[in-house]
Amino acid sequence: MELKGAVALVTGGGSGIGRAVAEALAREGAIVTVMGRREKPLREAAGAIGGGYVVGDVGDEADAVRAVSTVVEQHGRLDILVNNAGYGLFKPLVETSLEEFQALYRTNVFGAFLMAREAAKQFIAQGSGELISIASTSSQKGSATRTAYGSSKFALRGMSECWRDELRRHNVRVMTVNPSEVMTDFAAKAGEERARSDKKLRPEEIADAIVGDLRVDQRGFIPEFSVFATNPY
Repeated sequence: MELKGAVALVTGGGSGIGRAVAEALAREGAIVTVMGRREKPLREAAGAIGGGYVVGDVGDEADAVRAVSTVVEQHGRLDILVNNAGYGLFKPLVETSLEEFQALYRTNVFGAFLMAREAAKQFIAQGSGELISIASTSSQKGSATRTAYGSSKFALRGMSECWRDELRRHNVRVMTVNPSEVMTDFAAKAGEERARSDKKLRPEEIADAIVGDLRVDQRGFIPEFSVFATNPY
């Protein structure tokens, strides 16, 4: 697709992968709005890319509706949704509380559903759209301490497959991205310390891959792909 002038909304866009994707899209000439719960990083990201921001929680239905409607009201359309908002929880099964599990699903699964639903309404109305969900390689293979996080990404992949089948007839491309380990603050916030390494992935690699997928002529698309570090050892 032609990214210059395309209207994009990136959730979790104030830092990490979300901010890198917003910056990459803006460099291509897209009109980008970032969404998240904390105003300060959103304001900084929006200032850096010359875009807009919406403060809101993707897991709150009213916020999800407001975010999409705000973009459409401001720009007349929505061409790209990047469903990036999410967080991790890495704990043994026997130490994971129901409250923690439900809270993570509220963002990683229900939030992604709400944003996709609202974007899909606009996509169907205009007869086109790009719906990109940031899952994880944890969605492809279960592992210890990943009951909450891994299963949420399995759920996101499953929803994306349903959306893909449902929305293709409306000229909407649904794409799933599975990053491997990316050097952000994500793991530390999830309770797992990881050594920094220049050999591991940066958010920019994920952003570049997404831009590459979007550039494919709209008669086709790459429905799902994973991004691994070449030699992280």
